[in-house]
Amino acid sequence: MTISETIDNPPDLIRLTDDTLHLRLAGDWLAGSLPLTLREVEDALSGKTPGSIRFETKDLQTWDSGLLTFLIALKKLCDAREIAFDDGNLPDGARRLLALASAVPEQQAGKGSSRAPLLERVADRALAAWKSVVDMLDFLGEVTLACGRLLTGRARFRRSDLWAIMRECGADALPIVSLISALVGLIFAFVGAVQLSMFGAEIYVASLVAIAVVRVMGAIMTGIIMAGRTGAAFAARIGTMQVNEEIDALATLGISPIDFLVLPRIIALVVMMPLLCLYADLMGILGGLAVGVFMLDLNLGEYLEMTKLAVGLKDFWIGLFHSAVFGVLVALSGCLRGLQCGRSASAVGDAATSAVVTGIVNIIVATAVITVICNILGI
Repeated sequence: MTISETIDNPPDLIRLTDDTLHLRLAGDWLAGSLPLTLREVEDALSGKTPGSIRFETKDLQTWDSGLLTFLIALKKLCDAREIAFDDGNLPDGARRLLALASAVPEQQAGKGSSRAPLLERVADRALAAWKSVVDMLDFLGEVTLACGRLLTGRARFRRSDLWAIMRECGADALPIVSLISALVGLIFAFVGAVQLSMFGAEIYVASLVAIAVVRVMGAIMTGIIMAGRTGAAFAARIGTMQVNEEIDALATLGISPIDFLVLPRIIALVVMMPLLCLYADLMGILGGLAVGVFMLDLNLGEYLEMTKLAVGLKDFWIGLFHSAVFGVLVALSGCLRGLQCGRSASAVGDAATSAVVTGIVNIIVATAVITVICNILGI
């Protein structure tokens, strides 16, 4: 036996037959003037639970987001009451939009995502670390091949870019290197004077400042300055090119991004870092001299003579070797992070930050390794 019931309000739009609720979508369904509301459908379902809802759309004329909003709310109502939602008679556009809206879950405001288990987090960190190591080794391999092409005259980069980068890494960095190096020498002299004055040996402040600055501290401070100044600039510039798809364009033209972008920066820093290190050594010694002569009342000639006796040629070579290694590490860190940059503006900032951190960590680790090697070799 067939049960047919027509709801009077609104007329002829809602009809219940057997186990199916029929909704007739007629006329214009526009936002702000819908012929039917969800509340009226709920009233029609009061005390009744049909098995499905179907639509009659032969009289439907124009519709916009108002119809879609109504259908989304109605589908949620059907899901809550376990009523089958039959959208077969809906317009194709409305059906596709409804499927798209149902495919993307709503974000629950005020509710944080559940934290992953400890083992899962550890595994994710381990996989990320392994991927980072693989990417770094792959990058080092490409740089090695690029250096081979450079030695054979097949590397492709603009000489004008090399000179411009050398100027940026060298002459443009002199003011900040001067300031930091002089202050470091001044601080060493102050610290040494506090201890040596207890034994009446203030004159050895000159030896302390000279050997510390020339052998390692001048190179370390120069490397840290260049990591924060030049390494970040390399990462930001190459990262911006990655965002603008300029690196993809180079690869499309058959030009190796390693040759064109990375190689000139490595050459520039390897050449300029030893020169900056020598300049930093001089400024550090002058900073210590200012403290010794003007605050400890040491004789200028005696201070310079003690500095000469304390520093040997091997100390200069060790400092220059430190600086050359630091130049390679800073250039590699900045270029690697720039090439790994994502495709957004925030990714450029992240790449610059990561380049600075990576460069400084590499400098400290390299200093420890070189110091141990020098100790083993007795130099």
